[in-house]
Amino acid sequence: MTTYKIEAGTAQHIGNRPQQNDRVALMTGARAPGYVLAVLSDGIGGSAGSEQVLHTARQVFDEFKPGDHPSLERIGELLREIVGETHLVMKMNAVMGKGNEQVEAHASFVGLVLTPHREAVWAHVGDSRLYRFAEGKCLTRTNDAAYIEHLVSSDRLPEEAARNHRKSKLLLNVMGNSRKEPHVTIGSHTGLAPGDAFLLCTDGLWHFFTDAELGAATHKATPRQASEMLINKAAERSQGKGGNCTMAIVKLVKPAQDGVAPRVARPV
Repeated sequence: MTTYKIEAGTAQHIGNRPQQNDRVALMTGARAPGYVLAVLSDGIGGSAGSEQVLHTARQVFDEFKPGDHPSLERIGELLREIVGETHLVMKMNAVMGKGNEQVEAHASFVGLVLTPHREAVWAHVGDSRLYRFAEGKCLTRTNDAAYIEHLVSSDRLPEEAARNHRKSKLLLNVMGNSRKEPHVTIGSHTGLAPGDAFLLCTDGLWHFFTDAELGAATHKATPRQASEMLINKAAERSQGKGGNCTMAIVKLVKPAQDGVAPRVARPV
């Protein structure tokens, strides 16, 4: 039996950009009672890529049949499947632009699955991030370290070239890139308890905060209050030059009564 309930919400701000290319959603599984999926994506050059991420995630998660107690590896494969199918569709849907140049939709990905067995599994592609907090302290944060190691070991690139991968279309770690398969980083945590929290966010948010600031904000407030505070502070710190800002906050809190089942609060 779980010893917590789930409070969760999403929030967005367009920043100073002409359109909102980020997408975020919280989902429950049609065939997986008690399982929750949070998905966030930053569309590059438009929203087509991030829209496809959410569409594929819904399809794959609705087909997921966990059984009695699936392994963490199986849940990780579920997230890999979302990334792989999205990447394939995006490559197939590339169009020809001016000068017969192929125009591709690209997108980042962060996905988080919470199970009814007090487990969390997450996956990450690109420069959007996932943070795991315990009582406001940041214990895990996704980054590019694993991808840089992958480029050095698999592609035999010099470390300096690998660290500059964002400057190269060939090396950019995104879904939809016909030149490069996305590198998926998987993480997990067991023994979830009240006081644990997760933040999924695009670079339009994390760029303006320290880990400690994000942990304090999510710990001291409800997901709705925290998201409003963080968006307002990001807008202030960007001085009117911030980009799209998107997040999902998932908190585990003590239930009002023993035995209360986990639930997902209405998104912001």
